[in-house]
Amino acid sequence: MNALYVICGIGIFALLAEIFSLKKWISYVALLGLAAAAALIIADWRSISYYFHGMMYFDRVALAFSGLILVVSFFWYWMSSDFFKGDEHVADKSSLTFFVVAGAIMMVAFNNMAILFLGIEILSISLYVLAGSNKQNLFSTEASFKYFLMGSFATGFLLFGIALVYGATGSFNITVISNNTTPVLSSAAIGTQGIPRFYFIGMLLMMVGLAFKISAVPFHQWAPDVYDGAPTPISSFMLTVVKIAAFSAFIKIFAVCFYRYQPTLQMLEQGLMVLTLVVANVAAVAQTSVKRMLAFSGVSQVGYLLLAFSSDGAKSAGVVFYYLAAYSAATLLAFTVIKIVESATGDSSVDKFRGLFKSNPLVAVAMAIALFSLAGIPPLAGFFGKYLVFTLALSNGFLVLTVLAVITSLVGVYYYFKPLIAMTQGEGKILLVSVSDRYLLLILIAINLLMGIFPDIVRVI
Repeated sequence: MNALYVICGIGIFALLAEIFSLKKWISYVALLGLAAAAALIIADWRSISYYFHGMMYFDRVALAFSGLILVVSFFWYWMSSDFFKGDEHVADKSSLTFFVVAGAIMMVAFNNMAILFLGIEILSISLYVLAGSNKQNLFSTEASFKYFLMGSFATGFLLFGIALVYGATGSFNITVISNNTTPVLSSAAIGTQGIPRFYFIGMLLMMVGLAFKISAVPFHQWAPDVYDGAPTPISSFMLTVVKIAAFSAFIKIFAVCFYRYQPTLQMLEQGLMVLTLVVANVAAVAQTSVKRMLAFSGVSQVGYLLLAFSSDGAKSAGVVFYYLAAYSAATLLAFTVIKIVESATGDSSVDKFRGLFKSNPLVAVAMAIALFSLAGIPPLAGFFGKYLVFTLALSNGFLVLTVLAVITSLVGVYYYFKPLIAMTQGEGKILLVSVSDRYLLLILIAINLLMGIFPDIVRVI
């Protein structure tokens, strides 16, 4: 909880920096604050605590995912230094970024649906603005508008579902709801189990709302356009930090609040999983932009996460945590390269990566490692992430779904190799890579290798 206070404090400092002419200190305070917040998570590791009369609950799972969000945010802020540097709106962008992180932590640690809704709104409203922060680019404005419209519509589904569940149980507390089998109403709406039918409608509406947040098919239509149109640093932020928070909230709702109905929900989750794996991977094959391809890849990763969660909701937290950590490390590395290429060439089409191995070996190797990890090539982190998912699914008897996941993963290998092949052909343009970006690339390469070679160092839950 102390980490959340620090993050909110940094967001407020960024706002005040505009007034007191302290904008040049924002980046230093931001990085130090993120490191301090992560240290506070480690300090709180042995304590399990409720806050605000039980509205927030920091157990090991919540602390682990909060720590992951903070570590990823630290490297993201480092990667995005050019996004803030020299911008007259640096204070606004920085404050919005930290409010997104604060909302993400609330989504991870909520114990009351009111906090879940508040966290989603804090995160989403800030992202609507950040997605359209490049006012000179019409695609950025389009991304912001689409995200706002679709996000508002999905939030309406979620809020309506929460209201129906509250009407049936008389509580927003997820622990109370999970243990409550006595309805607060007695009418013709009561089903054979003594629970109002609209309780199950509310559960379904909440799944629809959260499926949008995690960009599961068929609720993903907004994702490719938004990820592609938003500024590149914001796209990577949404594909990492926001996805961690959204899937953590999804797990908490359906593994804790509605665990009694997991057998029924399992069929719906696996239906979403099959659609997500097939549609996203097939659509990614046709993309000529690396950034848009990674947008569809980000959607497809949700399918593997859903496979793990639907296989065994109670035991999947550790597997999901490792998978999200591996995916985030690879995605940050890939988007660091995309940012470098875009700044030099103007876009991120596959042709712009041609000849990188000759002209910019470090950048090319970094991109290769990122794509190999996303494709699940050993011994990188992404391979062990998929291995853990497939092992969990097979141990619970889901052979057919695992085979489907392996096949779609092979489709992913095909489109990941498109920019890799381009990097080996022809003569490329020599790119200007700052010292900061060089160090970041080296550190992210090391993280991807270490997580793959020593996967147990990340499996903390």
